[in-house]
Amino acid sequence: MAKENNSAPSWELLRSEPGPHLILFQVRYDWVKNPRTGKSMRAVVLETGDWVNVVALTASGKVVCVRQHRFGVGKPTLEIPAGLVEPGETPGQAARRELEEETGYTTGEWESLGSVQANPAFLNNDCHLWLALNVARTHPTHLDENEDIEVSELGIAEIREEIRAGRMLNALTLLGLSRVFDLREPGRRERFPDA
Repeated sequence: MAKENNSAPSWELLRSEPGPHLILFQVRYDWVKNPRTGKSMRAVVLETGDWVNVVALTASGKVVCVRQHRFGVGKPTLEIPAGLVEPGETPGQAARRELEEETGYTTGEWESLGSVQANPAFLNNDCHLWLALNVARTHPTHLDENEDIEVSELGIAEIREEIRAGRMLNALTLLGLSRVFDLREPGRRERFPDA
């Protein structure tokens, strides 16, 4: 078993140069030196702004969900509202804006659920998770040109069924929901109860 080393030496950055601009991402090439082998290599980094994901709950405890076409998988996905933090915005402001724009729902009750790194192997951003309580539909949606979103409200049993059936697969959606709900099927035992 490998021993965890919390004081591992840093990889030395030898140089960086910009790569192509890919609309949502700016490619950056970093030449770095491996502290273990002493060899240098080129690493690819996708620079992008931070993201927000919103778990929005109605007064009756339903979760506001969005279904939209995702180009990466070439089909619609079921997710929680999400989007980019725009320049000059705080993550909280972006969460409020994205929820209203994508769903028309608003609230004054917000709680941070922390942040995560979606894939630090090649992404340089954070995803900020937010909980919006007692949301209600107060506005029409304001969709971007490249968005076509269907909004729905689902109970936790319905969400568990969507997950079980493989219709809700977005990792950041599942992570955000897991900060609020136990997503395991009812009656399912913990695998490691004494851990």
